[in-house]
Amino acid sequence: MDLYGATALVIDGNPTSRSILVSQLRDMGARMVAQSPRIADARRQLEFRTFDVVVCEQNFPNDTGTGQALLDDLRRAGLLPFATVFIMVTTEASYSKVAEAAESALDSYLLKPFTANQLAQRIGQARHRKTVLRDIFEAVEAQRYEEAARLCLQRFEQRQDYWLYAARVGAELLLRLGRYDEAQRLYEAVVEAKALPWARLGVARAQIESGQLQKANQTLHSLIDSEPDYADAYDVMGRAQIELGNFDAALAAYKMATDLTPASISRLQRHGMLAHYCGQRDTAEALLARSVRLGLDSKMFDAQTLVLLGFMRFEAGDRKGLQRYWDDALRMVERHPKSWRLRRLAQVLEIALLLLDAQVARVLERLRAMMATINDEDFDFEAACNLATLLAYVAQRAIQIDEVEERLTVLGRRFCTSKALTALLAQAASAHPPYAERLAALHNEVLGIVEHAMRQSLAGNPRAAVRELIAQGEATCNAKIIESAWGVLKRYESRIEDAAALAELIQPLRTRYQSYTNKPVIGDKAARQAGGVSLRVMDVATADT
Repeated sequence: MDLYGATALVIDGNPTSRSILVSQLRDMGARMVAQSPRIADARRQLEFRTFDVVVCEQNFPNDTGTGQALLDDLRRAGLLPFATVFIMVTTEASYSKVAEAAESALDSYLLKPFTANQLAQRIGQARHRKTVLRDIFEAVEAQRYEEAARLCLQRFEQRQDYWLYAARVGAELLLRLGRYDEAQRLYEAVVEAKALPWARLGVARAQIESGQLQKANQTLHSLIDSEPDYADAYDVMGRAQIELGNFDAALAAYKMATDLTPASISRLQRHGMLAHYCGQRDTAEALLARSVRLGLDSKMFDAQTLVLLGFMRFEAGDRKGLQRYWDDALRMVERHPKSWRLRRLAQVLEIALLLLDAQVARVLERLRAMMATINDEDFDFEAACNLATLLAYVAQRAIQIDEVEERLTVLGRRFCTSKALTALLAQAASAHPPYAERLAALHNEVLGIVEHAMRQSLAGNPRAAVRELIAQGEATCNAKIIESAWGVLKRYESRIEDAAALAELIQPLRTRYQSYTNKPVIGDKAARQAGGVSLRVMDVATADT
């Protein structure tokens, strides 16, 4: 195996074995071999530098994580380039877990004890696999996603070399392209050929995306029964339960995932955020604070964590703690000055701090500016929850805002799109129960709008139904109403003479408000979905948040 000119990173807590690995890689021709004795150090290196080869020990007895947890977090955040070969070193005892983790990253694992020749062979195999699949990933990098999916399907159907890997990438592409039925069929074909956990999980993911929540629930229960240590399965189970509105069950699933991977920054944050919205403040604070300690400077860290911790410090009257989280947010803004999301999150913390300092005039000025943006394209559900919390805090302090009832109604009409999202939004305003009750009631108003239009459709006038839904969608910016207009139009297209003209009215609304991707998401929605492969270019393209 010739690694001439390559760069490598060795991650191992044992100085002796680390030294041996470094020597072996240098003997293979690597021009630069970096070392890291700790998971946290390795994470920082991999976030800010690119290596051709990474050799990582699985077990770190004196550390807070494992090699598998590091790999999982990196691929979930889309931080491992396709060209990087990641080799996990493990003992026989943990083989099954590591094999799945390595497979998920399209790389390999190596069982101890091993020789230099065996290490070279594994690296060579992984590099060869990447060479064979290069046309697929070149298409992904060039954003030719349809072509990449076609190449994957071709390799799978013809059972060419690495057809299982191609199937996994192809199914992931189909999910990202919204071709859920095709993705499900591809995952099912893999299960039939070889019942791999990731393929069974893929079936559940496709079922969730296509709205088959009960079927997904059954698929996930079956998978978890046979693979009780498969953390990604609990992530997806949590997502399914949130969409079903079963928050206690979602929390239980997220707890299993964090118990299995206690050093995973992304899982700690997701679990902690849901615990916060479910009113479990102590649990939320413990989980979110731990994520801050583990990865405040990590690219995997989600600044919404700082907002929720800041809210908890506000409720405790802890100005110093709230100031600290605002300062942390401002430092993140300094590192990413073009991120509108980070600027908005920092502003939320600033308003909370001003409110704690009783600077009422400045609070009202900033809140009015924020309320004026409710129907902007980039004002998302996360922003809605944060605004609802701030408005509830202001009302709790008996500070009067004349237009607040009207703006709260606008907020609810836009974001009360499902039972689950309505419950989360209402919980965000729980500091002032009348606001929470008002938001909860607005879901019925939205349902009433959709049902009235549907009655027209059933009565034989689908065009009138579509026109009504378009008008209401434009007025409310509500994703459910917009998608209902699209659904009725597609169903009765042959009976509507000006269907093409109506489609031209709906499509800009769907694009502007991303109504076709309207899902309950806890945390940064740009992160890789649990169970999916990191398609790095696709992930990075949506990650400027």
